[in-house]
Amino acid sequence: LHHLKRTNTRYGMVTMCVGSGMGAAGIFENL
Repeated sequence: LHHLKRTNTRYGMVTMCVGSGMGAAGIFENL
């Protein structure tokens, strides 16, 4: 989130590998 404010970016995404073919992703919006 700090990077979004520093670069004045509106959206950011994070991905997480859980293992065994599972995963998750999250989208963040800089308001």
